[in-house]
Amino acid sequence: MLGAALRGAVVVSLDSIMKARRISILLAALWWGSLSTLGFLVVPLLFMHMPSPAAAGAMAAKLFTAQTWLSIACAFFLLLFLKGKEAVALSPSAQAAMKYVVAGLLLAVLVEFGVAPNIVNARADGGNLKFWHGLGSAMYLAQWLAAGWTLWCLSRSTTAGAA
Repeated sequence: MLGAALRGAVVVSLDSIMKARRISILLAALWWGSLSTLGFLVVPLLFMHMPSPAAAGAMAAKLFTAQTWLSIACAFFLLLFLKGKEAVALSPSAQAAMKYVVAGLLLAVLVEFGVAPNIVNARADGGNLKFWHGLGSAMYLAQWLAAGWTLWCLSRSTTAGAA
């Protein structure tokens, strides 16, 4: 009787671990995919097809803000799943992914609340727009790399200590 109960607990535990792993991979894919689509497809198309660079820039700024909130949500839930009670059974590569999640989260917040306001001010006041835009672009690229590495780590990880 006790053996059957233990087997049932192990099956339920493994099932929860697999669900957490799958959800984590989906979140990482959403995060990386949305960064890729916005940064490498949508924004360049805006600048090609909008009537003026100012209009394209204004629309891009709104889209980057939406992307920031999506990045924050994905990172938050990734951290929640990676630090949950099932996290003990996740592989070392999944545990290592947490560093990249935190890095990507910090980059998203810094771009939105540190760099983006300076881009707006530089455009309005004639400040160093090239510097702030370049810094924001570099930080966006770093966030994209962090999200990509997170997805890579999570998709190659295994559960229950099997490498």
